[in-house]
Amino acid sequence: MAIADDDIERIRSTVSIVDLIGQHVQLKRTGRNWVGLCPFHAERTPSFNVNETTGRYKCFGCDKGGDIFTFVQEIEHTDFLGSVEYLANKAGIQLTESSPGRSKERARRKQLVEAMARAVDWYHERLLKSPDGRAARDYLRSRGLAGDVARQFKIGWAPDDWDLLARESGIAADLLRDNGLAFNNRRDRMQDAFRARVLFPIFNENGEAVAIGGRVLPGSTDPAKYKNSPETPIYTKSRTLYGLNWAKADIVNQNQVIVCEGYTDVIGFHRAGLPRAVATCGTAFTEEHVRLLKKYATKVVLAFDADTAGQGAAERFYEWEEKYQVEVSVASFPKGKDPGELAQVDPGALATSVEGAKPFLRFRLDRAVDGKPTNTPEAAARLGEQAMAVVNEHPNVNVRKLYAGEVAYHVGLPAQDFITLAERGTRTPQLRVARPKARQERRENAEFVAISLLVQNWDAIAPFLVEALFVDEVYRRAFKAVADSGGDLVAALELADPEAREVIERAAVVETPDDVGAEARNLISAAVRRELAVRTVNADAEQIMSDREALVQMEALRTSERGLDAAGWLLGWLQGRMEARTGGA
Repeated sequence: MAIADDDIERIRSTVSIVDLIGQHVQLKRTGRNWVGLCPFHAERTPSFNVNETTGRYKCFGCDKGGDIFTFVQEIEHTDFLGSVEYLANKAGIQLTESSPGRSKERARRKQLVEAMARAVDWYHERLLKSPDGRAARDYLRSRGLAGDVARQFKIGWAPDDWDLLARESGIAADLLRDNGLAFNNRRDRMQDAFRARVLFPIFNENGEAVAIGGRVLPGSTDPAKYKNSPETPIYTKSRTLYGLNWAKADIVNQNQVIVCEGYTDVIGFHRAGLPRAVATCGTAFTEEHVRLLKKYATKVVLAFDADTAGQGAAERFYEWEEKYQVEVSVASFPKGKDPGELAQVDPGALATSVEGAKPFLRFRLDRAVDGKPTNTPEAAARLGEQAMAVVNEHPNVNVRKLYAGEVAYHVGLPAQDFITLAERGTRTPQLRVARPKARQERRENAEFVAISLLVQNWDAIAPFLVEALFVDEVYRRAFKAVADSGGDLVAALELADPEAREVIERAAVVETPDDVGAEARNLISAAVRRELAVRTVNADAEQIMSDREALVQMEALRTSERGLDAAGWLLGWLQGRMEARTGGA
């Protein structure tokens, strides 16, 4: 059986060499490469390198190397045909035998690509030199897209003429039709598909021109503001990303890709010094796009309104994160501004937005709770349920539990109630919240209980409390006053400011719980979950290891054997993180 060359190339472009080899070797990313212990010879120091961009692997110990087909031949002890069949089966690709018909298809594809390239050049020259392109040049200049920018991105102009491309480009009529550049009108005459539009040529990842996107000029009466090439034998929207041909080098260098909605957004990021931006081509962001981008980076920043598609879209993003081992985050921009506009007026804001991109669930949760009232028990319970419906979209129970602690703190309700909802993972969470008998000026949460115990039972609770446990500013000041006084109530009241003094006075008379250890553990656990949830996006290796150890100590905190030691470790960790943020102040 002779395998068609197109099928081999399709397998090569579909199968991630990192994912394939990662099934047999534990790989760790180092710069552009992935490194691990060679599966072909015994070694203690990793010398086996894999490069996703080139699709190659190489061991500098035993000198073995190759591509995905070579690797399967070595691991599965098969020949080349066997490796192709193995990978095709894994990727769900139906193989076809090579035939004269297939050869004709390849030749036809080459003709279509060459014809599209000629059309792109023809339109580009019209923009740069023709008198009828002046209005387009003025428009692009007003958007900061003239001169070198227009040349870099091969921007073109389709004149307001019925058939100028068909008549003057020298491209055969059948190639124009098959590329979606022209069509036969009712009089059976060739007519240009694009008229009176600024054109943005679309290239595939290898730099081949495959399609065109067009935009009318301001003031046009054409109701179709945007017009794009239809899908053709050389162009599939769900597998094509505008700008990837220009962006892939920086994507690999930064291990990050920025996904936009429009062509000018991509160009704006390039102009602002962030040349790792790409855009979908008139379609939603798809799994095919993720599979394509995984070859170049593991961090995906969405530079568009990622919340409009709702829960269904969120579930797909979480699924892709797990399946392809990518991290999806969302950049937020100043209201009413898109990346293309910001590139003109405030290019620094683009870099700031990308640097501050939030994990996808954090973005969704902030949208759900920001600005919502919690001033009544009913409002707090309602917001807590709405927030947990968002949190429970995530498939990882540990991630849900961490965010559940934040939700509990935000609405001022017991953390355990929310953690229970997170463990269940229900999409319609319901809380049972009792109305307090009397409303007080400040909510008496776990921090207030700790201060009460500190005032009334210093010896039992003091070893378990540090300033980093207190987020409420007034409670924190009250704690400091009591702690600085060594438990002397009179001295604490003298040290405290009026707000903190009122808290201490109440704390001195309320009834305190009997299980001091449980209260301390709950307060420490809530603070650790809160701290883990807000760790920086660009955490270094030392911080990541420290955070992992904090999770281990959290588990130990619940046990009688190791609980005391774990509490001490976590208190030191929390205090250290707080001092790092405040500069030791």
